[in-house]
Amino acid sequence: MKIEQLVRPHLLKLKPYSSARDEFDGSEGIFLDANENPFGSVTNEPYNRYPDPHQREVKVKLAAIKSVLPNQIFLGNGSDEAIDLLIKVFCEPQKDLIMILPPTYGMYKVCADVQNVKVIEVPLTEEFQIDVSAVESKLTSEVKMLWLCSPNNPSGNLLDGASVLQLIKSHPEVIVVVDEAYIDFANTESFISRINEFENLVVIQTFSKAWGMAGLRLGAAYSNEFIISMLSKIKYPYNLNKLTQAELVKALDSFEKVPEIVSQINLNKDWLKAELRKLSCVEKIYPSDSNQLLVKFNQADELFEKLIRELVIIRNRTKVQLCEGCLRISIGTKNELETLIATIKKVTS
Repeated sequence: MKIEQLVRPHLLKLKPYSSARDEFDGSEGIFLDANENPFGSVTNEPYNRYPDPHQREVKVKLAAIKSVLPNQIFLGNGSDEAIDLLIKVFCEPQKDLIMILPPTYGMYKVCADVQNVKVIEVPLTEEFQIDVSAVESKLTSEVKMLWLCSPNNPSGNLLDGASVLQLIKSHPEVIVVVDEAYIDFANTESFISRINEFENLVVIQTFSKAWGMAGLRLGAAYSNEFIISMLSKIKYPYNLNKLTQAELVKALDSFEKVPEIVSQINLNKDWLKAELRKLSCVEKIYPSDSNQLLVKFNQADELFEKLIRELVIIRNRTKVQLCEGCLRISIGTKNELETLIATIKKVTS
């Protein structure tokens, strides 16, 4: 099956909006084409001109780091924009389905619900791994997309790579999206290295976690040129602002700092696990390949409320499927984690 056959037919014929920067992409000249303010910005910063809608400079630098081509990259306002647009490209409302494997990142379902696309849920196993036979038994012809979060959120663990690969290979009629928001913390190769092998593979990553740029809202999708062109075709023209693009260029020039940050976070995670094991209120600490720990506590809801009152904020996941009695802890600084442990001891004594 050609990947074009999976796209909503009317989008193949869609003529995208053409901005002024599509007609001229140079940086020098007298710009009287986009109805911009010629006198600058009230902030005294150079924000009076529209940003590059195609993020050319950013993509060239990022492509070199990720070993892909610039036209295999989509950049958006956080990973959420890519998630939303992928569903728009491939799923007809009230007709097509997506499949998710809970517990998982909640935005897959939210974006589908907003677009009136039905969601099939096939739970992960108790070890938070893919039940391949259960997934394949429900991959009907109406299922257009399969969403896999690896490392997973909120469990924190990598999904079995062989299982992921099996689903990609065996179902070319399904777009398989591997969300690698936490991949920098995991000791494994990214599925980005496989996008040239499989037309139905899309990999999502973010700059919010290991890169520490959550406040700038920047995510990326990697796939073949056709899928990326479809995302670019239907996105808002200037979806990535000038400030974010400029900061990302600086970040990419300093990408060697990322492993140093990851190493420190992983050390802090190991310290936290060791301290949590000493606490009688802890029932289980789940394996994690990310910057989070899913922990099962005695009386988790009560502990969560007590920590909130002490201004120590973690995430309550007790009502999430397969996470009963669990709280999720993001890995902070050593001082923050020491405060967390001391506070747990205080409120449970």
